[in-house]
Amino acid sequence: LAALYHLPSFQSMGLDLRMNLSLFLTIYISSLIFLMVFHIIFLGLWYLGLVSRMAEKKPELLTIIQNCAVISIACCVFYSHCGNRTVTRDKSIDRRTASWIAFSLWTKHDDNTLISRLLRMHKFKEQICSSWFAPVGSASDYPLLSKWAIYGELSSNGSGSSNEISPVYSLWATFIGLYIANYVMERSTGWALTHPLTISEYENLKKQLKPDFEDMVPWYSGTSTDLFKTVFDLMISVTLFVGRFDMRMMQAAMNKTPDEASSHDLLYDHLGEKDELWFDFIADTGDGGNSTYAVARLLAQPSLVIKSDDSRLTFPRGQLLLIGGDLAYPNPSSFSYERRFFCPFEYALPPPAWYKPEHIALEKPELPLGVSELRRYRGPQCFMIPGNHDWFDGLHTFMRYICHKSWLGGWFLPQKKSYFALKLPNGWWVFGLDQALHGDIDVYQFKFFAELCRQKVGESDSVIVITHEPNWLLDWYWGDNTGTNVAYLIREYLRGRCKLRMAGDLHHYMRHSCVESKEPVHVQHLLVNGCGGAFLHPTHVFENFRVFYGNKYETKSTYPSYSDSSKIALGNILKFRRKNWQFDVIGGFVYFVLVFSMFPQCDSFRILQEDSWAGRVNGFFVAMWNAIFEILERSYVSLAGVVTLLMVSFFFVPTKLSRRRRALLGFLHAAAHITSAVLLMLLMELAIEICIRNHLLATSGYHTLYEWYRKVESEHFPDPTGLRTRLEHWTFGLYPACIKYLMSAFDVPEVMAVTRSTICRKGIESLPRGGAIIYYMCVFLYFWVLSTPVVSLVFGSYLYVCINWFHIHFDEAFSSLRIANYKAFTRFHIKKNGDLEVFTLAVDKVPKDWMLDPDWDMEPKQPLQMSYTRNFPSKWRSALGLDPVNAVRIVDQFVIPRTPPSPTTPGGSVR
Repeated sequence: LAALYHLPSFQSMGLDLRMNLSLFLTIYISSLIFLMVFHIIFLGLWYLGLVSRMAEKKPELLTIIQNCAVISIACCVFYSHCGNRTVTRDKSIDRRTASWIAFSLWTKHDDNTLISRLLRMHKFKEQICSSWFAPVGSASDYPLLSKWAIYGELSSNGSGSSNEISPVYSLWATFIGLYIANYVMERSTGWALTHPLTISEYENLKKQLKPDFEDMVPWYSGTSTDLFKTVFDLMISVTLFVGRFDMRMMQAAMNKTPDEASSHDLLYDHLGEKDELWFDFIADTGDGGNSTYAVARLLAQPSLVIKSDDSRLTFPRGQLLLIGGDLAYPNPSSFSYERRFFCPFEYALPPPAWYKPEHIALEKPELPLGVSELRRYRGPQCFMIPGNHDWFDGLHTFMRYICHKSWLGGWFLPQKKSYFALKLPNGWWVFGLDQALHGDIDVYQFKFFAELCRQKVGESDSVIVITHEPNWLLDWYWGDNTGTNVAYLIREYLRGRCKLRMAGDLHHYMRHSCVESKEPVHVQHLLVNGCGGAFLHPTHVFENFRVFYGNKYETKSTYPSYSDSSKIALGNILKFRRKNWQFDVIGGFVYFVLVFSMFPQCDSFRILQEDSWAGRVNGFFVAMWNAIFEILERSYVSLAGVVTLLMVSFFFVPTKLSRRRRALLGFLHAAAHITSAVLLMLLMELAIEICIRNHLLATSGYHTLYEWYRKVESEHFPDPTGLRTRLEHWTFGLYPACIKYLMSAFDVPEVMAVTRSTICRKGIESLPRGGAIIYYMCVFLYFWVLSTPVVSLVFGSYLYVCINWFHIHFDEAFSSLRIANYKAFTRFHIKKNGDLEVFTLAVDKVPKDWMLDPDWDMEPKQPLQMSYTRNFPSKWRSALGLDPVNAVRIVDQFVIPRTPPSPTTPGGSVR
């Protein structure tokens, strides 16, 4: 706004914004001071016991600020249409008569030309201003208030004073009076006793009608304390826990059973006697509440009916839920676990009525009343392993919330350690491995699973190995070799019995199956499903994966598809700033540092003195080139910024590329930012110089707006009683000083232009330190607004080029998009004949708005009824569009046959 009223186009159209802006600031400050004084007096009356006890409730400061802004805007709008003129009219014409006259003027049909219609409209407006919004009276009508009012100007000559009170002042006093009357009535009558809800209480009530889910984590936020804490925790974890202290060693030391292969703290065989079993797998939950709840709602349903081809398949709820790590983002804190992980699952399948969130389980499993042993429990159970994000605090939060609690919503938690083994029906096993931050299991964990393979796992049994990281993809991508202990366990101890490896960490779905060959097969199927709630990861960067453990693999299914994944990356160009507006805090500051030493460009106008446009364009690029060389040769602050940006750009490029390519790509990235910053700096300097030469800026001084307003105020808002002088005296000069400096602070372009002209004439040394600080702050404000869209566009374009051309930055390029869609989980079915059916169920679009499920609300609920016995266990359903229960579809399915009891172990078939 401060920049707009300097533009000549507005003034040429008769729109002089200076008066409205000045009047707004004056009325706003006056209203704010007046209401603050009123509230202080009212609280004093409550302290003396002269008003109701409800006056103890302090007003919301934001409410006062909003009311003052609304009052000020209303007065400015009124002044724009009606001005501050008073009308000398016959007292015998009352308001009702005036209203009838106005109506007659409006309905008169003597001429239908456009000009006559405009004239009638103008007369109608004048009549409305002089009758309906006329001042409340004259000074003689209110002798006690005559010295506390502002008067209007006469309409006859447009200047001078009258005995009539200002209509703007009347409107302001009316609004202030209504606010005070409403506030006093609420606090001093029975209304407050019968309607005691405050804003916070109203918000809590509203939360009962809609879920209070957390948004997706803003990974590019420059203001998020959670992200700074994540970085700090990661540094501490890498420094302290990797190779020095390991919680897994502590768990092994606390094991009460010498024979680890028979330890009930690590081995669970209560499901092994069933004839068949349905169970689920998800990973990477606890990012956005909408996406996590959508998956949890599907997991919690008693059954899912899905149309597949020409048939309808029914999937009963899994009796077992396996979670593959990274339970909450961005760091393992009480807040992230409770709000991002536990909250959505508790809404999907509520915990028992006796459950207390603060309860700590001392002796697990803490079975529900009436259940004598774990194998007799009929409800769903949950086991999980930690991921790298869960290890950022040394596994402290995971141990407290998972290993020492008994319920994740309505899923029972028998688990005691961070790794486990499950014996399932018909010769199937699940090994849940904890890789910590090493990407591998420790020797104590290796010993447990190795002994289990020798003593418990049969030669014809089949094992599902769960790790958090899919090292078959990540090792291929980074050219690394991690998880050597896991590889040795699978090759030397399982010896072909590992039919399936599952992992998360990558937030997409991919399945690779081994190609038939004469070589021994160590793992038949490789499955990644990290679609439990976190942001989406691309699939097309892993398109060329082929070999693992010496065996060849082929891609059987991806979600999203390679082509869709590549198209989604385009969002970095189109949506980066909208998705990551907090990034502006860093981006705008970096650009300003890059060109800090280049302000001001006093000779920038010579670019426009060229005769042709070609010469002007050429002069502009020459000026850019000279500015870049000046940064490198003479500046200090800007040079430091350039060097820092070059280093950061180099180290930001992933080590997947060679050092030469990293240097080249980093240089091009930094050069794009430096060029953009210099370009914007020259454009801004040219705009300021043009305004100065056309006498739109730097015409008077720092207080141009205030001096202009005082002159206009004395003409249009006469003060014959000297009210302003008295206010200035009583406030020791603060009343006009506050308005004066507030207008100067608001009129940033004028302050910037005046100071710039002084620097160009006398040099930066002529300014005091405070003046230089004010100048650079003014420049920073406008340059920051100008540069933030550009820095986001350049950075988003860099991510798009890297992810689609070089297949790098797969984490950075998709975390920026914060995509909550494309969520999936994998449901398994161990059949009675021992075959394992695998179905991956997905929801393409996650709802953003939820409402109370009427079926859940109307279903009768017994006081101690377990939620898994209900037909409608989830509280919320989609408010718009298809609900996940109705939109879920099958994106992949295959069968792993049971290994027959024979000396040789044939490979599983895929269909």
